[in-house]
Amino acid sequence: MNRTMQIILVIEKNPGIKFCEIMRETGMKNGVLQHYATKLEREGVVRIERSPGQTRFYPPGVSDEETLLIRNLRQETPKQILAALLQYDTLSFNELVERIQKSPATVSSCLSQVVKDNIVESRLVNLRKKYNIRDVEKLRKVIDKYHPSILESSADRLADTFSLL
Repeated sequence: MNRTMQIILVIEKNPGIKFCEIMRETGMKNGVLQHYATKLEREGVVRIERSPGQTRFYPPGVSDEETLLIRNLRQETPKQILAALLQYDTLSFNELVERIQKSPATVSSCLSQVVKDNIVESRLVNLRKKYNIRDVEKLRKVIDKYHPSILESSADRLADTFSLL
């Protein structure tokens, strides 16, 4: 299989995959992968999202809204927050901390991000702030469409840790 097809298949199988993960999956060196990635982006075969400290790759046709959901699902703590809210519908901050067993600071930081990304919303219930997923159906569709295994991916655990520093 040629390198171009190898990269395309890895991205289609793992939407939201990071550059270093593609290098690991394909065995390509940085410069080689950069060359092919630039070529594929120019040709419209892949979509690249660049942000400080990370570059993520998506198949073409993935909407901005889906990109946001996928990005959060590929990071361990946001993924756990979303999974807990899918399971329990509505949870308080303390219930989220208890369910996902992370420090309150980690949960707070990641919860703030999914709220900022308009994936989760908060509301007052009996003078307590409760959290729930804004559009459960949309989230479930993204999970189903872009491989249910996305919920099992743990490759971005370190990204969680370093994004909090």
